[in-house]
Amino acid sequence: MRVIDVKEISNAIAEMAVRTNHFLTADVKKCISQCRLNEDWPVAGDILDKISRNIEIAEEGVYPLCQDTGLACVFIEAGQEVCFAGGSLTEAVNEGVRRGYSEGFLRKSVVADPLRRVNTGDNTPAHITYEIVPGDKVKITFAPKGFGSENMSRICMLPPSAGVEGVRDFVITTVSEAGANPCPPVVVGVGIGGTFDKVALLAKKALLLPLDKPNEDPYYAALEEELLEKINRLGTGPQGLGGKTTALGVKIMTWPTHIAGLPVAVNINCHVSRHAQIIL
Repeated sequence: MRVIDVKEISNAIAEMAVRTNHFLTADVKKCISQCRLNEDWPVAGDILDKISRNIEIAEEGVYPLCQDTGLACVFIEAGQEVCFAGGSLTEAVNEGVRRGYSEGFLRKSVVADPLRRVNTGDNTPAHITYEIVPGDKVKITFAPKGFGSENMSRICMLPPSAGVEGVRDFVITTVSEAGANPCPPVVVGVGIGGTFDKVALLAKKALLLPLDKPNEDPYYAALEEELLEKINRLGTGPQGLGGKTTALGVKIMTWPTHIAGLPVAVNINCHVSRHAQIIL
């Protein structure tokens, strides 16, 4: 049995909170650059240039990528041979968020109650998803989620008879109706299968997949490519002002489901698709 002090978790979370708000992953930056080369609408090209410049400024470490520094979404895959010592794992995660957002001068966006709207003052509690896996390692993924894009996400319990056509139509309609609200170009996470709650998690986790690697299943790789092409034909464009680049990528995750159902969820990220990962 391997013992990990929860202070290590707090330290990792605090560091990732700051890093994700200043540095995009290489695949996202590369995708933005490639889209710029393919964009011939002057307004859209200018916006993509400004997005690239914004990324450069954020990497200097003073200003974050976006004023909405997100609700802290934390995904923990804990090996079943790991024992956590020194206190509560959940509190350790929240302590890391508390430190990262305070020491990094990041905006605190969490309210304690959804209707009475009193800010907690430290961006806690985090939204934490735990998964027990084999082994003696702990993988932590940190993904700050802004709500301009989160608010445009949707879920639908389709009948099985809707098939792939129903899934395709729902995804495209969701992105089309979102318009400029999620600050396009966007990344589109799609969950298919599972249950009402599981499919939403699948869609959110799909946003963590690398943009430069196709789906391992050729069937879904082809569907991702088709959806991306059709979404970019919508003409919404960067910041909703027209152009070829409405989405940077479409990523799909699936799960077995009941014979009577076809759950589908769409979770949208703006072009500031922030996430980082560490293995302890």
